[in-house]
Amino acid sequence: MVEKGRLDRNAMARRVARELSPGQVVALGSGLAASVASQTPAGLGVTFVTESGLAGDFSPRDRNGREEHTPDGLVDSNGQPVILGAGGSINSAVDAAAMLRGGHVNVAIVQASEVNANGSFRHWSARGPEQEPAPGWAVDIAAGSGRVIAMLEHVGPGGSANLVEHLSGPADGVACVDLIVTDLGVLEAGPEGLELVELAPGFTAEEVVAATGAPLKISPNIRPVDDSPVSQNGAAGKVYGSGLEALADVPDGAVVMIDGFAGPGGTPHYLLTSLRDNGAKGLTIISNTAGIARVVNFGTPPGKQAIDHTILIDNGQVAKAVASYPVSPSASTPTAFEMAYRRGEVELELVPQGTLAERLRAGGAGVAAFYTPTGVGTLIAEGKETRVIEGKAYVLEHGLRADFCIIRGFKADTLGNVVYKGTSRNFNSVMAPAADVTIVEVDEVVELGELGPEAIITPGVYVDRIVVRPADFSPYE
Repeated sequence: MVEKGRLDRNAMARRVARELSPGQVVALGSGLAASVASQTPAGLGVTFVTESGLAGDFSPRDRNGREEHTPDGLVDSNGQPVILGAGGSINSAVDAAAMLRGGHVNVAIVQASEVNANGSFRHWSARGPEQEPAPGWAVDIAAGSGRVIAMLEHVGPGGSANLVEHLSGPADGVACVDLIVTDLGVLEAGPEGLELVELAPGFTAEEVVAATGAPLKISPNIRPVDDSPVSQNGAAGKVYGSGLEALADVPDGAVVMIDGFAGPGGTPHYLLTSLRDNGAKGLTIISNTAGIARVVNFGTPPGKQAIDHTILIDNGQVAKAVASYPVSPSASTPTAFEMAYRRGEVELELVPQGTLAERLRAGGAGVAAFYTPTGVGTLIAEGKETRVIEGKAYVLEHGLRADFCIIRGFKADTLGNVVYKGTSRNFNSVMAPAADVTIVEVDEVVELGELGPEAIITPGVYVDRIVVRPADFSPYE
């Protein structure tokens, strides 16, 4: 083989970067995978997520032989110091893993020690059957992303093949690899096995076949590896001109999450009026309340009525509510939802408040169900599975997801990173990840870098659309 034709670490990373598109969320494993960020221009609009908790774009801290002036403690998946670009956020390991499990990651990149014919892989830190496995983040990557790209040397120590028919030990990801980039070329993995689609300079297809320990087809359209730098092409903007524009595609029968804590705090009043004006019928709403601000008058000016879920119910748009406080604290002033429920016009699924928050968190984090002691022996547990764990009874609750989510923030940047004001944060951070489309209403949109990475509560990974509340809009009617 011609050694000089092998792709080096940076060339392999550049080739992987060519698989990324503007606006994607990309999880990076350790080893070779971590180098992809430094070969991807910030202007491409890709958000990288690492097991260390970074979300954004970043590059090695030492540039051109000098130390950059950046905050200490920022490291990539290899534990190496990095510079976090404007608009990046810092998250816990729990939140980073939830991004994967919850389906928020488009592409994941992992360094493998072996990949077999059906796209299963072993992590690079667990090579050989005699070595104790250390899969770490790799198992999360395998289970949670839309597409998996594996990077590895084509041939291992001693000339052994790394692309094999059968793995030498337990798999860290099963039938999940879609594309393989090695120092000898690029291969696609699928139900029919491996196919060589690109060749590194100086190699023939026959040489790559000989270095592969699994059946390998050669693409009729095989071509040279293109490891040229990726051009900058930013993602589409997330800022919409109006609430009605942002909610225009909400259909009849949609499931919609609505944040808020009964009163002015956190309720997306402007988006609620926009949803009313959209007119979609048969909605299932998931919220802490189902419209009690109007009857309890939290902070409402004299002669005014608070905008809350009532406007949707009065407009005949709600078919069902999943809520903790659907009724008024006073029997003499029932809510619009209460009256509709008594008339048999709407359904209700009652959920304790803490359980509601956890069901939302679970839905956003890809957790299908969990056991909780809350509600055991009450009406809440009727018809649900119960289980005794270490002598204590628990009831099974399922995660909640929605088609759309409307939340109230304070400020957002153009990537969709959000901060909140005071207790208006209540249900926002658990709702935002749990919807297919999350729309945030804010007072102001700021430029990238104006929100500190450690101040960001909801990363832009979870936010699809941003709407500025008009300056003359009032939360009261």
